[in-house]
This record gives sequence, structure tokens and C-alpha cells, in this order.
Amino acid sequence: MIKRFTIFGSNLISRVPPRKSLQKPMTEPLQEPAGESVPPENPGSRRRLRIILILLGLAVVLGGGWWYYRHETYGQYMQSTDNAYIAADSVVVSSKVAGFVEEVFVQENEQVAQGASLVQLDLRDYRAQAQQARAQIDATLAGADTIRSQIAEQDAAIRQAKSQLSAARAAVDLANEQVARYRPLAATGAEPREKLDQYEAQARQARAELASAQAAVSAAGARRSTLFEQIGQTQAQAEAARAQLEAADLTIESTLLRASKAGRIGDLSARVGQFVQPGQRLMTVVPVDAIYVTANFKETQVGLIRPGQRVQLEIDALPDLEIAGRVDSISPGTGAQFSILPPENATGNFTKIVQRIPVRIAIEASPEVRRLLVPGMSVVAVVDTRNAASELEDISSRAE
Repeated sequence: MIKRFTIFGSNLISRVPPRKSLQKPMTEPLQEPAGESVPPENPGSRRRLRIILILLGLAVVLGGGWWYYRHETYGQYMQSTDNAYIAADSVVVSSKVAGFVEEVFVQENEQVAQGASLVQLDLRDYRAQAQQARAQIDATLAGADTIRSQIAEQDAAIRQAKSQLSAARAAVDLANEQVARYRPLAATGAEPREKLDQYEAQARQARAELASAQAAVSAAGARRSTLFEQIGQTQAQAEAARAQLEAADLTIESTLLRASKAGRIGDLSARVGQFVQPGQRLMTVVPVDAIYVTANFKETQVGLIRPGQRVQLEIDALPDLEIAGRVDSISPGTGAQFSILPPENATGNFTKIVQRIPVRIAIEASPEVRRLLVPGMSVVAVVDTRNAASELEDISSRAE
């Protein structure tokens, strides 16, 4: 066989020997390799295979039956959710009055006891107000004492006026008697007319003095009433000053911020020299010893959840530790009902979604474990609701 090759424009001729056929003639019988033979089929191996398959099938049936039994008696009553977190009733510390921060007694993450001092505000302005209120009280009380002295003097003047009034009445009576006695005598000529005129003049003078004495008694009584009214006014002023003093003292006490409960300091923002307004947030006291779990279960899960049921808690931060708990209470509404903008399904834009209901779970753990837990940690909560299964069945039977 001749092949022609062209290399760089030159023709080369090469001889190639013919190929031999790789196929053997069909007439040749197939021969088995030397030394190999097909072993005879063993009946024992088939029996063993059959036993293994039977055992496997039996294991599957038993496993499925055990799973079904566990599901019916245990698994279906275990309600779990991973939408759960550790929480605490934290207290936001804020100022009741305005002022400059004079001193901060705590640091971030510090443990404090109930009643511990946290922040001191500048109290000089409020102390001056208290002193002013005390001075006003003293002045008012001094004025009241002066008025009481005037009342005592007026009582003496009233007694004197009443004495003069009594004397004037006696003089009037005497003058009237003299006139009555001398009038018939003057008429008969037994006594001179001038004598009668003199007694009548004395009677008129006595009556005038009596009127003057009566007016003096009335004026003294009116003056006494006026003084008593002034006493009432001074007492009212004193009470107002006392109220101002109490308010000033309360304000002075409010300049010292104390911890309302024991806990750990967090979110500390108070700084020395900072001016704070009433209600401004300065820090948060987290009662880490009174933590609990808030688990948001689906509405399809809470039908059997009851207060007092046992709960198994798995903390993501402590994966190898299982903590016991107890259902403390169930929220009176879904989380959406207590949101800032609750849904209004009557508007027409309705999409049905599964709602979640918060369940409060008390943590039953040792103090050593509690020290490792802080609010905000993720939790997986599993509630054992087997004790409420019969209750739900009774409700269903009565409904039928």
C-alpha cells in the first residue's frame, strides 16, 4: 500500500504494509480461558439472603409501628417553635427633672442592687428654690404672729368698749329716770323748768354717749373679724409655701437617680456635664436574675398549650445543655393586635396568614446557668401538651 505525503511542497511516497484482519473467523468456537470455571449455585446463600430480607422487612415494620406509636402517644403533643427568645422586664432609667449631670456612679455592664445610686444631677438651683420657700414660710408665720397680737389687743379694746357701753346705758337709764321724775313736778310748778331742761339735756348726752359706745363695740368687732380673715390668708400663704417647699425637696431628691430593681447596667449614655431633659433615657437596668422566655407559637399550636405545662428549652448559645421550663401565661391576643399599626382586615386587602401568639415561659434553672443567659438569646422551646389532650377531646364531644 502506497501513501503520498506532502511536506513543505515536496511529495514523499511511503510504503505501508497491509493490516491484518482483527476479526477471527465465525467458524472458530469460543474457548473458555484456561483455569476458570463457573461455580455451582449454593442453596444456602439463597436461604441466608431470604432471611436477611425478612429481617429487614420486619425491622422496617417494627420501626414504622414504633414511630407511629410514639407519634400518636408523644410526638403529636410536642409543640415546638424556634421563634423564641430570652426576655426580661428591663427598666429604662430617665430623669424626672432637667439639669446637668454632676456624677455617674456606675459603669457599663455593672451589676447593681436595688436602690443603688446611679446618676447625680446638679441640685444647686433646686436647693435655692427650697431655701426661698422656707424663707417665705418663716415670713408668713411671722406675719401671722403679728396679726394674732393685734387680735389680742383688739379683744382688750372690745372689752373696754363694752364696759363703756354698759356705763353709757346706765347713764341713759339714770337720765331718763330724772326726766320722768321732774317732768310732773315742773308741770305743777313744784320744780323750776330749768331743772327739767337740765335733766333732759343730760339724758340726750347719755343717749349720744350710748350710741358712741355701741359704735365703738361694733367697730372693734369688725376689726377683730378683719384680723381673723388676715390670719386665714397668712395660713393659706404658709400652706402654699409649704407645698412649694415639699415640691423643692422632692425635686432635690429626684436629682439623685436610683435603681428601682436589682440588675445589670446596659445602654449607658449618661456622661458628666451632659444636660438632660425630663424623660431622657440615660441607661437601662436589666434584671438578669428574673429572665424568662417569650415563645411565639403559631395559632395552630396553642390549642393544647396550658399554663403549668412542662417545657424543654434549647439555647443556641448552650447547644449541649437542655433547660427545663414551665408555661407561665399565654398572651390575650396575637402579636399583630398589639403592634403600633394593627391590621385592618375590613379594608379589602386581606391575605390570610398564620398568626403567632406569644407564650411566656418561666425558666427553671440553677443560678449558675442563669448567669450564662441574657435577654435576646435565641431559644428552641418544646411544650409537652399531653395533659390537655383529653380536655380538647371533651370539648369536641360536647360541641357535637
